[in-house]
Amino acid sequence: MAAPRNSSKPDSQRAGSVTLTEVAGHAGVSRSTVSLVLRGSPLVAAETRERVQAAMAALGYIYNRGAATLRAARTQTIGLLVCELNNPFYAELTAGVDDVLDTEGFVAFIANTAEQPERQDRFLQRMREHNVDGVILCPAAGTQEDLLDRLDLWRLPCVQALRIISDQGRDYAGVDYQAGMETVTDHLVSLGHRRIAFVGGTLDHSAYAARHAGFTAAMRRHGLADDLVLRCPLTRRSGAEMADHLLNWPQARTAAPTAALCYNDVVALGLMLGLEARGLRAGHDLAVTGFDDVPEAALSRPALTTVATSARQIGQEAARLLLRRIADPQGPPERIILPSRLVVRDSCGAPGGTPSPSLHHRDLS
Repeated sequence: MAAPRNSSKPDSQRAGSVTLTEVAGHAGVSRSTVSLVLRGSPLVAAETRERVQAAMAALGYIYNRGAATLRAARTQTIGLLVCELNNPFYAELTAGVDDVLDTEGFVAFIANTAEQPERQDRFLQRMREHNVDGVILCPAAGTQEDLLDRLDLWRLPCVQALRIISDQGRDYAGVDYQAGMETVTDHLVSLGHRRIAFVGGTLDHSAYAARHAGFTAAMRRHGLADDLVLRCPLTRRSGAEMADHLLNWPQARTAAPTAALCYNDVVALGLMLGLEARGLRAGHDLAVTGFDDVPEAALSRPALTTVATSARQIGQEAARLLLRRIADPQGPPERIILPSRLVVRDSCGAPGGTPSPSLHHRDLS
């Protein structure tokens, strides 16, 4: 005769039958956090880890490590696809990704898509063949939204970084481009500039749209024209070539610009070289600002006024987000938007050239 069942607790809460979801509910955390605790991840705060462990003890949860290993069948590798590997910003981003992955025992396959969606597709297919556990994707310009649907069909977790193809139920880590561009535009206006040119960028994607929107919003708020937009490739050479366009502005049409707000630091550094080649100096003959605050920005002469976007931290956040998604494929989507920070140096002609405090921070989930 079968022994009577202990009815003191429901079936789902008897030892060996408790689910991660039940533990998460008891501890007041997400299922992915419980999974990270079970794996001994350092991403979890000590207080949270203790709360989860207390919940497991209270519910009688038993971790079946062998079954978990079979379920996972993971390779401890991820794919990192960037679109401009020659830009020092992406070197910083990659270092941030590696900071987190190394701690967690993961490694990254890195690929440069060179802004070519077809090349991006080939790399993603190859990474799938190598059975990576997920990908961090800085989408190439022209990437279509159905790419994310294809990754879903492959059951390949994906975090979008820096650029957004779709924000409908998708993970994303980036920076508040628009706020940063508004801040640096406001700064130039505060210095007395009324004719400001937006310089750089030939490709249309979410990062360009946000930067341009910030420039436009600030100029219109001050009652100034936002028509001075000069598009060029994001290279130092193209930035240098822009010097002629800015210095030889057709006076018969509109007043010449007195400041150039560049899409990124690479273009800005090139523009300053173009001015120097003509016997002119940024901050004296033309105010110049950049965006990103790559290491070279502080070392240039004159030092470059720019907007710091914390590339390394973006990489860290993107990696943590992907690891959470790998641990919990069904969890709610997350959007992490880091603050921008205006760094005032000599290239804009501002007296003193001292950094300003962080101005914007949004963290959406």
